[in-house]
Amino acid sequence: MKQKKLKVGVTGSIGSGKSTFSKFITERGFSVINLDDISKELLAADMQIKEKIIQEFGKESYIGDALNKKYLAEKVFSNHEQIAKINSIVHPAVIKKTEFLLKENLEKNNLVFAEAALIYEADMENLFDYVILVTSDEKLRLERKVLFENYSEEQFLKRNENQIPDEEKKKRADFVVENSGTLAELRLKCGFILNILQGLLLTND
Repeated sequence: MKQKKLKVGVTGSIGSGKSTFSKFITERGFSVINLDDISKELLAADMQIKEKIIQEFGKESYIGDALNKKYLAEKVFSNHEQIAKINSIVHPAVIKKTEFLLKENLEKNNLVFAEAALIYEADMENLFDYVILVTSDEKLRLERKVLFENYSEEQFLKRNENQIPDEEKKKRADFVVENSGTLAELRLKCGFILNILQGLLLTND
């Protein structure tokens, strides 16, 4: 019988703790592809994407070969239409690269993960067999970003407004992880879900 293989997405709104959850997955020896890193890499290195970004948002979008994050954050992330434009340029390439990396990783592993903030917003859920949603209430998520990443409340709210509300994501996710406690509690929840997923590898469809 052919060995079952699973692709699992990890997502969550800004400040939810999805990156910490993904770190716990890697600690258990599993591969986690970071879609935000892929997006940054493509924005910096893909000439077609760079040309489209400059055409759409101006030469100031780049400083030499480097993305002008401050300029784009001010010009793009405060405007829904602009966000849709930049996503339409970047997301198709991110999805294509993710599909390739998932396939490549599945040749060596039966269970692979990908972390992305915008799995639902970018309609990427069909890339995965299961999606894990890490969630916390908005007040706690804001506190984390302000305390640990020097976000202003305004920066947080702008990013948060451009993401699908957690209540909607909960309806679509296969696993929901409430992250309102300690890191030890989150690590335990991660281990519990990994055990379930490993069990699913042994089941017949």
